[in-house]
Amino acid sequence: MAQPADLGPGAPFPATRQHAEVDAIRREIGRVIVGQQDLVDRLLVALLTNNHALVEGVPGLAKTLTVSTLAAALECTFARIQFTPDLLPADVTGTLVFNPQEGEFHVRRGPIFANIVLADEINRAPAKVQSALLEAMQERTVSIGGESLPLPDPFLVLATQNPIEQEGTYPLPEAQLDRFMMKIVVDYPERDEEREILARALGGEETGARAAVSITEIASLRAAVQQVDVNERLREYVVRLVEASREPERYRMPDLDALVEYGASPRAGVFLARAAQAYAFIHGRDYVTPEDIKAIAPDVLRHRLVLTYEAEARGVSADQVVATLLEGVGIP
Repeated sequence: MAQPADLGPGAPFPATRQHAEVDAIRREIGRVIVGQQDLVDRLLVALLTNNHALVEGVPGLAKTLTVSTLAAALECTFARIQFTPDLLPADVTGTLVFNPQEGEFHVRRGPIFANIVLADEINRAPAKVQSALLEAMQERTVSIGGESLPLPDPFLVLATQNPIEQEGTYPLPEAQLDRFMMKIVVDYPERDEEREILARALGGEETGARAAVSITEIASLRAAVQQVDVNERLREYVVRLVEASREPERYRMPDLDALVEYGASPRAGVFLARAAQAYAFIHGRDYVTPEDIKAIAPDVLRHRLVLTYEAEARGVSADQVVATLLEGVGIP
C-alpha cells in the first residue's frame, strides 16, 4: 500500500489510518484463524515494539498457523524452523560453502534471514543452537566465517513450545527467556469458536491471508506506537510492580518473599511499558491506561520470575504470583 505523498519513510500515519491498518491486519488473520484474539493482539504487540515472543500451548491450538498467517498479512518473508535435538547452529544461521569453480568460500544464509522466524518447539534444540539464536535475537546480526551479517528489518523470532511434553527437551536458559518480551500462554477455544473451527474444516474451504500492510508501513506504525503517552503515574506504577517482584515485603506482601527466588529485572519494566503502549495503540488509543498495564503484565512477567522450591511444592504458579502483585501494588 502506498504512503501519503507528504509522509517520508518511517513517518507515522494520521491516527485514523494507523488504527485502520491495525484493524486490517486483524481482519485478515481472522479470515484464517478462529478466535485466539488474545494471541493475535499480543503478536501484534511484539511486532509493533520490534521484540520477540514465546508462545506456549498444547498441540492443536493453531499456534504455528497463527504465526504464519501473521507473516502473510504483513507481506513479510517467513521461515519456519522445526527444532530437533540433532539440529546444528549452521542449520539455523547458515554456513560457508566452497565453490570449486571459483576456488572461494561463499556464505549460504540460513532460514534465520527472514522477517518473521517461527522457531517451532524451540525447547527441543540443544545449547549450541540456543546460543546461535540468542545472538540473532539480541544483536540482530549473525556471525558466519568471521563476518557479521545484519538480519532484515523487521526481524521477529516467534517461538513455540509444548508445556506438557518433557521427553527430549532442553529448558531454555534464563538469559534467552529474558530476551523474549512476552511469554504468551494459549488456551483452548470457546465452544462457539470450536464449532466454527469444525464447520470450516468440514466445509473444505481453504482461505489464506492476503497482505494488509507493507514493510514500510510497519515502520510507520512502530513510530506511532512510540508516541503513545505513558504518564508519570503509570511509569511509577510500572516501576513499583517490578520492584515488588523483587522486594514484596516493602509492599506489604511478605508471603511472596518465600515464593520468589529472583524477581524481574529493569528490562522487564521497559518491556512492560512498551508493551502497554502497543496494547493501547491496537485498541485505538494514544494514551496508556492502568488496565492496559494490568492486561499485558502477566505476559511480560511470567517467564521472568524464578520461583522457589517452596512455591513448586505448594503448587503456586508464576501467573498466581503476578496476580498477587497486580492486586497488592496500588496505582500511585
